Amino acid sequence: MLRKIRIVLATISFILITLLFLDFSGALHGWFGWMAKLQLVPAILASSVVILIALVVITILFGRIYCSVICPLGIYQDGIAHIAERRKKNRYKFKKSVKYRYYIGLAFFLLIAFGFTSIAIFIEQYSIFGRFASNLFAPVYRLIYNVLAYFAERWNSYAFYHVDVYIKSLPMFIISIAYFLIITVLALTNGRWYCNSICPVGAMLGSLSKFSIFKPHVNTEKCNGCGLCEKNCRCSAIDSKNHSIDYTKCVTCFSCINKCKQGAMKYGYHRYFKVTEDPKVIGDEGKTTRKTFIATIATLAAASTLKAQEKVVDGGLATIVKKKAPKREVPLKPAGSVSLDNFTSRCTGCQLCVQSCPNDVLRASTRLETLMQPEMSYERGYCRPECTACSEVCPAGAIQKITREEKTSIQIGHAVWIGQNCVPLRDGVECGNCAKHCPSGAITMMPYDPEDPASHKIPIINEERCIGCGACEHVCPARPFSAIFVEGNLIHRSI
Repeated sequence: MLRKIRIVLATISFILITLLFLDFSGALHGWFGWMAKLQLVPAILASSVVILIALVVITILFGRIYCSVICPLGIYQDGIAHIAERRKKNRYKFKKSVKYRYYIGLAFFLLIAFGFTSIAIFIEQYSIFGRFASNLFAPVYRLIYNVLAYFAERWNSYAFYHVDVYIKSLPMFIISIAYFLIITVLALTNGRWYCNSICPVGAMLGSLSKFSIFKPHVNTEKCNGCGLCEKNCRCSAIDSKNHSIDYTKCVTCFSCINKCKQGAMKYGYHRYFKVTEDPKVIGDEGKTTRKTFIATIATLAAASTLKAQEKVVDGGLATIVKKKAPKREVPLKPAGSVSLDNFTSRCTGCQLCVQSCPNDVLRASTRLETLMQPEMSYERGYCRPECTACSEVCPAGAIQKITREEKTSIQIGHAVWIGQNCVPLRDGVECGNCAKHCPSGAITMMPYDPEDPASHKIPIINEERCIGCGACEHVCPARPFSAIFVEGNLIHRSI
């Protein structure tokens, strides 16, 4: 029964989190956006003290329930392992806990604590799954949606909203495929090897779950030594010969209880059962490292608390056109990011904001120093002042939630005019698109020659009013590079 309950809860959790990455309308985030905020690393980066305390308390009470019910990558691995088990049963055996996983976990949290999140995200489980869903699952989902919409319209005359199907970033797509293949192959061959050998969250929660109050136990009086519990443990945490369980690896999936025909495997308060535990098996590995985990996370939670900046203006509309991205000295980050440093130190690269952006402004960075973290560019659209979608879905606090009114008074960058690219000077044709579409009124057209009012007009930029939305850059007809582009601000400021 416990296993069935866990599977139902895990399935619901997996479906809802996956749909958050597939949702192109943004409607689901209003209902289930909190699911992303339950993930451990985003909660740490967002300084969500209540969620962190809740996850720690749940782990100390019930073991690594987080890994088997809340973590989407863990649930995915369970599903893949289940497929492999249908072909080959009783396929696992006990393996001693590897000591290096604690050092990996410690290095991971130290990287986050010192602001090197862009490096740490390469092994962060929630964001790895986010890359699967955003870059592999989403295009397939949208294609299926369009096909169904086509037939529904044809047969029933219903009108459906059709969505674009394309790969947003080729490097990100290739990276996602690599992750997908590695994780899938590991799950097919070794079950939850990644969770208990690489995953920093697994190492951290494992250090706590050793002391959990409710655990699975072996009743040695009933056990006949058949070894079915060990052979069906995807975490390789059960040593049937010594009737012992490595609780730092156990994710409380209840598979062992389900497989035990003698009723020797039980889950409950450990004093209710006769237990034989071998200290060499359940491991003294990394005792000092486990203690350091708690201190590191406490320091991280205190150090990562930052407040968003805010304030006022309104929006405009523009037609989407294609062009090449200019080379910006400072990358553009969404309003609510506070600063470049705040964003790069908190963002886990999960791609949730990229999927949620209705204007196609956000895409994964290909820069080595910020690889997979989103950045803004205005070739396909511009950041509408009335849109706050990315700030509403970010679970890590890299983009803090802001209102529409607040967004219109935050300057994320400022426009820069490149005279040699401008159509009036280059082709002798009047333009003024940038001034017409500027929602903040920061651009005015003035004669190129102040002494000759009849001369071609050029844009004059008031940097104090510019919010960096990119409407001017997006609608500029100059090709291949716009005659006006937005340079990012290291620190966003209120205007």
